[in-house]
Amino acid sequence: MPEWLQAGGWGLLAGSALLVGAAVGWFARVPQRVIASIMAFGAGVLLSAVSFELIAEAHAQGGLLPTALGAGGGALVYTLANLALARHGARHRKRSGDQQPSEGEQPGSGSAIAVGALLDGVPESVVIGASLLGGGTVSMVTVAAVFLSNVPEGLSSAAGMRQAGRSRRYVFLLWVGIALISGVAALLGNTLLGGAPPEVLAGITALAAGAILAMITDTMVPEAFENAHLLVGLITVAGFLTAFALSHA
Repeated sequence: MPEWLQAGGWGLLAGSALLVGAAVGWFARVPQRVIASIMAFGAGVLLSAVSFELIAEAHAQGGLLPTALGAGGGALVYTLANLALARHGARHRKRSGDQQPSEGEQPGSGSAIAVGALLDGVPESVVIGASLLGGGTVSMVTVAAVFLSNVPEGLSSAAGMRQAGRSRRYVFLLWVGIALISGVAALLGNTLLGGAPPEVLAGITALAAGAILAMITDTMVPEAFENAHLLVGLITVAGFLTAFALSHA
């Protein structure tokens, strides 16, 4: 199978977890404390993947300077884009309660939430595609981490969209679209970065890592801890150690 097609397939697989989570969040009435626990586990998984897979790989490829510049740049770009989207109603796009505005309360918020979901998913997919460059094998830890974190993201966000009165058609078309775009982003990450020097690849990997880290703290951690019980910190560490164990298996 061509490398670019493999990249797209892995990206699509990781993105499809959003649909799994959205289906649970829409059709089941999951208690908010359970959602918080699942989100905490997903945040821990992603934190581990960023630390031991993405940042470590970027440093090994290009050294400290490209890694630091890339991570800082990724966090900055994500934060600025997120600030712009927050003004249009996408601030609480991953919240499962009544924090999300309805279209009547804030016109255009549905489109902002869709763009925000896209902003959250693309960096992860680009890294998945780039990991196959040069005949390499895809980082199964990264794919597993993205998949495991996408389930609670889709679950929490879909539950919040249902609370805000958005239609089932809107919710599932959104996540189908994001899953497909995840596959395309992984494909592009593989094809457009082919032949790039190690320092550039390091910077791109770190850029995605910085954006993911900013996304975790801005959109996942609030949902995990607002309605938290005393075990949520422990669950976050369990997610972190799960991904760490996978990376050293």
